[in-house]
Amino acid sequence: MFSKGLKKSIILALGACVVGTSVAAADFPTRDIRLIVPWPAGGGADAISRKISNLAEQELPKSIYVENIAGAVTATGLIQMTSARPDGHTVGVLTYDSVITLPRGQMVPGYGLENMSLIARITSEADAIVVSKHSGINSFEELVEKAKENPGKVRVGVAPKGSGPYLSVIQLETLLDVDFNVITYAGSSSAEAEALLSGELDAAISSLGDFSGIIESGDAKGVIELTSVQNLTYTDVPTISSKGFDLQTGSFIVLAAPKNTPDEAVDVIESAFKAAYDSEEFQGWLAQIGVTPDWLGSDEVNGWVEGLQEKTFSLMDDLNL
Repeated sequence: MFSKGLKKSIILALGACVVGTSVAAADFPTRDIRLIVPWPAGGGADAISRKISNLAEQELPKSIYVENIAGAVTATGLIQMTSARPDGHTVGVLTYDSVITLPRGQMVPGYGLENMSLIARITSEADAIVVSKHSGINSFEELVEKAKENPGKVRVGVAPKGSGPYLSVIQLETLLDVDFNVITYAGSSSAEAEALLSGELDAAISSLGDFSGIIESGDAKGVIELTSVQNLTYTDVPTISSKGFDLQTGSFIVLAAPKNTPDEAVDVIESAFKAAYDSEEFQGWLAQIGVTPDWLGSDEVNGWVEGLQEKTFSLMDDLNL
């Protein structure tokens, strides 16, 4: 049994903790927010994260700074995020590999979405097939025809086994009844872009935004986007649904904080990024680079991730991947 004096002390101490937490939440953020991007600087995820965070910090009394921590297919940076103090001052960026590749393969001890509080989905990017000017291919129909006439000869570059683009090319082979020479490239799509430039590849699969530089230079051409929604930036690139096929694949940008981050802090972060997302500057910038704005808030993003995992893991089971 506690004495009356000890009980009073405990009650006062607990009350002080509650008041302290409320005050801290009301004052959030009290210092600059660290945004961990688990890919090298210069890639698509990095560019989108930097652009929207520069706008989001205008809604806050403190700054947001990006830190690139690459490695282990995004796990290195995101484990640092989940290991940080759960006070809202550390946030991370999740992509397809963070949500699908790592959980599926249980590749890195200590990594798991259960250690995170998901905040919002910001963008989505459909996968697309881009062909090299050296390939002699100028359309989706020509790609399919060449693949049928030359089984196992048309060289298609994708990210490593288990990635979104890898799943896309396997599904395409089934849908189109063709056999590609699939070549995998580790890291970002920059290696595939170089291979397209040199003629090492006939085609590659990633987002149109990832290949925007070589598309604009005329060294490559987008021939199909694996979606049912027409890209308003690349209006000359048809959707695969317009060709009579049902296939929708691609990546996305999701924000997350460490598990147990206070709801009040998550709300402040979400509101700041939503204001940035809604701005004419961000929407116009996305249109320029061919990325689709695709917001889901904290009340919806968890259900979307769970549904995506269920669908994708089922497909991977069917393909024995």
